[in-house]
Amino acid sequence: MFADLLATDPVIELAPMAGVTNRAFRRVCREASTEIRNAAGQTDLDNTVYVAEMTTSQALLMRHPDTLDLVTFDGDEKTRSAQLYGVDPEIVGAAVRMLVDEDMADHVDLNFGCPVPKVTRKGGGSALPWKRDLFTSIVNSAVANAQGKVPVTVKMRIGIDSDHETYLEAAQSAADLGVAWVALHARTAAQMYEGKADWSAIARLVEHLKPTGVPVLGNGDIWSGADAVSMVEQSGCAGVVVGRGCLGRPWLFTDLVSALKGEGKQITPTLHEVREVMFRHANLIVEYLESEDRGMRDMRKHMAWYLKGFRVAREIRHDLGMVSSLQEMRDLLDQLEDQPYPTEVGEKPRGRTSHGRPPTLPDGWLNDPDELVHVELEDAFSGG
Repeated sequence: MFADLLATDPVIELAPMAGVTNRAFRRVCREASTEIRNAAGQTDLDNTVYVAEMTTSQALLMRHPDTLDLVTFDGDEKTRSAQLYGVDPEIVGAAVRMLVDEDMADHVDLNFGCPVPKVTRKGGGSALPWKRDLFTSIVNSAVANAQGKVPVTVKMRIGIDSDHETYLEAAQSAADLGVAWVALHARTAAQMYEGKADWSAIARLVEHLKPTGVPVLGNGDIWSGADAVSMVEQSGCAGVVVGRGCLGRPWLFTDLVSALKGEGKQITPTLHEVREVMFRHANLIVEYLESEDRGMRDMRKHMAWYLKGFRVAREIRHDLGMVSSLQEMRDLLDQLEDQPYPTEVGEKPRGRTSHGRPPTLPDGWLNDPDELVHVELEDAFSGG
């Protein structure tokens, strides 16, 4: 399946984002891109993979209802992509086998890139590749338990910080173990989301893995179709992973496909077109969460992303950020005056801008990459 994707155009992957890439968001991405693409007479999106939120392996095995919901997909999702997090090879392997044996996913991605403290303090996410044997054991267990039926991929960062870079060695190990591709977020864990992503690291990884034939996807600072083209040209990567760039712009995937196919068309919806996408998104979240109250509270964080760059009265912007019902949202949206898409501002960075900070790690974690440090198993939370 993935071999077919990689044999043609560059792959475009929606990065899993906790609290964001749920079924409602993935659907609005597919719908917005499809409708706008069809209206513009653009090409298909067959090389786009939408990955679900990060799922904790331990909670999955416990069949935690919220966790099972994270790996439930709509019937029209062409590739059911799940991402797992874990710090124990047996648990991660068992979670992969569960997904495969119960036909719950078509693709399993392993998270070695998350920099948030509740993950790294357990030795997981972007902290884990520092422990070489543990990293190898987890990847090997995942690939073995996939039984060749489902491709396994890995997503990682450059390392914990500039003094503890791990991406070349870890990616080589993963490639040797049979992963389908390696995705690199070109920042360290210590950088969080600040500064510029180092695309030269992606280029180095591409060269490093060439003998293995395992492709590399690049992640970091893809805000437009032009950015995706630049990353591919500068690094030679086989595709791009997009996270924050699509927040408030679910139609971005159409721009990315068009740019990478050399068509050069760009989607610039008017504010009235954007407001309809917003309202559709709100309806999907309410349906997904089975509660208008919970759905509207969840939708609030998306408002500023959708309206970035548009001229919106302060009162309306404020009220949308506090909206409590679909009818209230509809009334507020209907007050917006139409205007062209603010391309210059709309394609600027958005979403998380966390400043860099030393990662939270288990005691003694950095002493020796070959020394195993006791860590608690991951909490049975449903996402990271």
